Amino acid sequence: MTVSIERERKYDVHEDGPAPAVSRLTFAAAADPTAVELQAVYFDTPDLRLLRAGITLRRRAGGADEGWHLKVPDAEADGRAELHLPLDASPDASGGTAAAPAGFAELLVGHTRGVPLEPVAHLVTGRTTWRLLGERGMPLAELADDRVEATDLRRKVTHRWREVEVELTEDGDAALLDSADAELGRQGLRRSSAPSKLARALRHEPNAAAGPDDTAGGRVADYLRAQVARLTAMDLAVRRDQPASVHQLRIAIRRLRSTLRVYRGLVDRRRTEPVRAELRWLGQRLGPARDLEVMEETLNRQVDELPAELVVGPVSARLTRHFAPARAEAAATVDETLRSDRYLRLLDALDQLVTEPPLRGRASRPARKELPRHVRRAYRTTKRRVGRIEDADHHDEALHDARKAAKRLRYAAELARPVAGAPANRLRKRAKKVASVLGEHQDSAVIRPVLRELGAQAARSRENGFTFGLLYDRHQASAADAERRFGPAWDRVTAKKARRWLR
Repeated sequence: MTVSIERERKYDVHEDGPAPAVSRLTFAAAADPTAVELQAVYFDTPDLRLLRAGITLRRRAGGADEGWHLKVPDAEADGRAELHLPLDASPDASGGTAAAPAGFAELLVGHTRGVPLEPVAHLVTGRTTWRLLGERGMPLAELADDRVEATDLRRKVTHRWREVEVELTEDGDAALLDSADAELGRQGLRRSSAPSKLARALRHEPNAAAGPDDTAGGRVADYLRAQVARLTAMDLAVRRDQPASVHQLRIAIRRLRSTLRVYRGLVDRRRTEPVRAELRWLGQRLGPARDLEVMEETLNRQVDELPAELVVGPVSARLTRHFAPARAEAAATVDETLRSDRYLRLLDALDQLVTEPPLRGRASRPARKELPRHVRRAYRTTKRRVGRIEDADHHDEALHDARKAAKRLRYAAELARPVAGAPANRLRKRAKKVASVLGEHQDSAVIRPVLRELGAQAARSRENGFTFGLLYDRHQASAADAERRFGPAWDRVTAKKARRWLR
């Protein structure tokens, strides 16, 4: 499987209009055009789950990149990650297109959940392509003039249209797309409103952005929908083993759990509490993978930053021997979890939760009046947790409990920000700072026992444990410093200016 980043822009062209005046482009020189016919079959579930998530799966014959293509949203603007497998990755007896490749189908389980993928559209594209060249003939992009005949295999209807697309090469500068916008715009071309050829073939319009629902329940439901969409997107990223994807998936889980807890007075808890419990289970299953990743990266970085004379013995090798098997086990747990029926049932429950939000009577009240009441309750909970720290028998645990409460306060204010404005954003930022400072303390509290054990292992192997002791001391000092900074950060949360809006 190969992966590339697709960065392109599409433009509408009148079917009988002239070809783009490529020779008049000033941002690049154009090579002689080439022509090819492309045949593509697109796959999706009957209810178009992939298309609604911004994902396309196709089998294309013809052209230099023929094969199976899976395109998924990417964080880069104007871009999608394109995964490629050869045509023979999923042949049938007749060489047809009966099934998607197993490798792609497995990546999409979080979206399909057992619903079969089937052909939904067939596209025949007559493409004329110009390579756009920079200095010394370096390819920067391709400009394609496409004449498309698309058949919706569900409705048995055919549509025809013409479009131009500009796609960057791997070395192409994103600024070139802006130049293309300007110059093609002067030639009368306009950016296409369709997100993809498949969307246009199926006459699929993205969910129109309805006017904001300014009830408390409407705002909560919108926030939950956004987090469920984020969770599903991160599911695919985790299956692709993308950097920090487990971390981002856990953040979506925390936001969902926090919202269902803080705003529980607006929802039917008989329906939301089982979902919240399952989200907690999911977070616990994913936690070790992320925690081990952070610890290993932190310790390796700190060892690399030490002067050579302070790194005594095979420190890096011992770190590898400690973390490699633990991370492999944690990764296996993540994989097992995402393949489990329990997890897929949770995804179904989340979809149902946001499709039919179980709102109670208070949810119909105006958001600007109702939401601050719930944020105020989250603030009071955080204040109680902070108040318990000084006399707590288990000091580190009390700080960690305060950190979790501060995170819930942050997310509660984040949800209220669209209606409460700057005051909610101020509280959100200050609660985030508290959680961040206490997060530094928690990281140190978790790492210190590991360093103590690594030092003991070194001693048992007759190695010098000096470096592990040095790192232990530094993390102890780091924890003390974080605790000193916690007080002023919390004072800013309790300031009248930060909480005046909490009626």
